[in-house]
Amino acid sequence: MRRFLHPQKALPAVVVLVTLALASWAMAGPEKVSLVGNDLSTWRGDTADWQIVGDVAMDPADPEHLTSTPGTGVMVNGKVGRTLNALSKHEHGDVEIHVEFMVPKGSNSGVYLQGRYEIQILDSWGVKEPGAGDCGGIYERWADGKGFEGHPPRINASLPPGQWQTFDAVFRAPRFDAEGKKIANARFVKVLHNGKLIHEDVEVTGPTRAATYEDEKPLGPLMLQGDHGPVAYRNIWLKPLEAKD
Repeated sequence: MRRFLHPQKALPAVVVLVTLALASWAMAGPEKVSLVGNDLSTWRGDTADWQIVGDVAMDPADPEHLTSTPGTGVMVNGKVGRTLNALSKHEHGDVEIHVEFMVPKGSNSGVYLQGRYEIQILDSWGVKEPGAGDCGGIYERWADGKGFEGHPPRINASLPPGQWQTFDAVFRAPRFDAEGKKIANARFVKVLHNGKLIHEDVEVTGPTRAATYEDEKPLGPLMLQGDHGPVAYRNIWLKPLEAKD
C-alpha cells in the first residue's frame, strides 16, 4: 500500500537530495563479498601469522594485547600482533564496504581500499581534536620525506579500546581514459565510523602512505594492515557498485 507523508512531516529538501544522490550508487553485479569466515581462503599469498578465531578481547593482564578463543568468524594478526599485511583475492572498483574491527590500548592498523587508500585505525579514544592519523582519518600521502593531503575525521567517533567498532564507506575508484591516463581521482563518497558521518565527498590524488601499490588502477584488493600492532577484524563485506561517471 502506498503511503504519503503528512505535509508537516515532509523531509527537508536537502535530505531528499542527499538520499537520491546516494541511491544512484546502485548495487550491480555479484552479491556482497564476505572476506572473514571459516578460514583464510579469501586472502591471497602468504597470510603469515593471521589466524581465524572465534572471538577476541583486550587482555586484562596486558591491555596492549588481545586474547582469543577458538572458533571461526574473527580474523586476528597473530599472538604477537605484528605480521604481514593481508590482501584480498577479490579486487574491487566502486564499492560499498562494511568493516568491524577491534584494537587494544594504543594499537594501530588500517583498511586500504584497492590496497592504496587508507582509512586509519587507531586507539583514538578520548582525543578531542582528531587529525588525519587518528581513527577514521583518511591517511596522508607521502613524498620528499614529508606527509601531505591527509583528511581528519569530522568528529572523533572512537569507542574505548577493546570494543568492536565499525566503518561503513562508499568509495569511487579513480577513472582512466582509453589510453590508461587518469582522468578523475579516487573519492570517498562517504565514510561512517560507528554510524556517525566522518567524511563526505573527499578526493585522494594518489595512494596514501604505506600503500601496497604506488600506482593507480581501476581495480585493486582490500588490504588490512597487520604490522603496526594487535588488531582483529570480523564481518568484512564489499558490495560492487555500478560505475556512475
